[in-house]
Amino acid sequence: MIKAVQFVTLLLFSLVTGVFWGTWFSLSRSMASITPGTFLEVGRLMIANLGGPMSVLMPAALLSALVLCVLLLRGRQARANVFASAAFVLMIIALVITLAVNVPIDRQIQSWTAAGLPPYWQAIRDRWEFYHGLRTLVSVAALTCLFASTLSTSWGSTADRQVQRDEHVPKPRTTAA
Repeated sequence: MIKAVQFVTLLLFSLVTGVFWGTWFSLSRSMASITPGTFLEVGRLMIANLGGPMSVLMPAALLSALVLCVLLLRGRQARANVFASAAFVLMIIALVITLAVNVPIDRQIQSWTAAGLPPYWQAIRDRWEFYHGLRTLVSVAALTCLFASTLSTSWGSTADRQVQRDEHVPKPRTTAA
């Protein structure tokens, strides 16, 4: 059961982190150099394309991570649980950044027009970009912790299997000479 939940959680965390990373890597680093009209057009398209899927993916990833933490705790896999718990907390931080900063800015951008941009639009864009970068970094750290958790359960289960094998191997008899 743990392996199945690890797989699902890794998949969901990878999808969430991939969206953040892909957006940062392909577009966000260039935001300051695009025209206001392009900024609005691209921003609106990204909001429309990503808002719905991410509103499902992020909660699903968090729910899956929570289930994983509970299973690891019950399975007495302390090291794996520490890493999984760190991944869970980091992804919650990414969600908080999203909901507290990025989504409110997205809503502002949706109401802007190219002809009627507020005079401070560049400062808002820069704030969005900073927090998007931070959110990306936090989600990469979360995914890294989740991989560490998964790898530590693999190592632990291999060691456990070796101990079990050793316990079932008959010990050679010694004969008195």
